[in-house]
This record gives sequence, structure tokens and C-alpha cells, in this order.
Amino acid sequence: MSQSENSAAIKPQDQSMEQWVESRIARFAGRKYDWNALKFQADFDPKYRRAQMRYIGTGATGVASDSNTIPAEHFTFSTMVLPAKCEGPLHVHPDVEEVFFMLKGSITLTVRDGDEYYQTQLKERDLISVPPGVYRGLFNHGEEEALMCVMLGNPKPAIPTYPDDHPLSKVKRN
Repeated sequence: MSQSENSAAIKPQDQSMEQWVESRIARFAGRKYDWNALKFQADFDPKYRRAQMRYIGTGATGVASDSNTIPAEHFTFSTMVLPAKCEGPLHVHPDVEEVFFMLKGSITLTVRDGDEYYQTQLKERDLISVPPGVYRGLFNHGEEEALMCVMLGNPKPAIPTYPDDHPLSKVKRN
């Protein structure tokens, strides 16, 4: 039995193969860094300034929609620019695994589970998978920007929260 006889077609019948394949490609040339995705954090303190470039879905930054992405079916995928000395505050995703893959530079990553903390350095081509319910935060200690891929294992993850004692836990998002 051939592959086509064994499974139903996935491509919508009203689209050509070219249209369908091209609809599933997010080309770098069509992406823009969104410095406003986490602007509420940077407005609170400029050390939190960083940018998201979305490819699949909108992630968990609070961006409601982005028509310039591939619709998320099972996970979201973006890149994040981390300027020199920027901080990604300690936060938790209660519903989703989050994966960081370092493309350029290095960061210090802090992970907290209950009362236990651990810090490690992620360098170029290092990856970490952080389970749901575990706090994570980062700091780019370098003099140059770092770049990482971020993948969340849910097509529409809940917006993350911060520890109760963190100042961002009291900030309202716009």
C-alpha cells in the first residue's frame, strides 16, 4: 500500500501544492523584531527591554494575534533579541514547557522550583527545556546582544506570571 493510499491528504483541496507549502513558510525577509511585545516590562525598567520575532503563533508575550506568522497548531516558535545587560525576569508558565536554544552569545539562566534555585550559563547552540510550573529568568551579561530561539509547547499558552515578591507581579499590562 502506498503512503497516499494509507493516509488522508492534509493539504486543503482549494489550494495548490505551491500555495499550501508557501503558507507554511515564515521567511526571515518577512519578519520584523517586535520591541513592543514586552514593552510593559521595559517601561517599568529599561533593563527588561528585548524583542521578539515571531514565526509560528504569538508565544506567551501577550501579543493577541499576528497575521504574519504561521498559525500555531501544537507549539509556538520565535526568536528573541537580548541586548547587552538585559534581563528576562523570573517568570513561570503554568501550562507549558518552554525551550530556549542559544543562537548567538550567552546568557545566565536562573531556574527556581519551590525554594530551590540553580544558575547556569547557556552558550551558543546550548538548549534547555523548562517544564511547566518551574520559574525561569535570564541575564545577558555580555557586551553584545544575544539571540535565542524560544519554543512553547502549546499553540496558545497562558500569559506567564512572576513571583509574588517581584515588582513586575504588580504591573498592569497594556
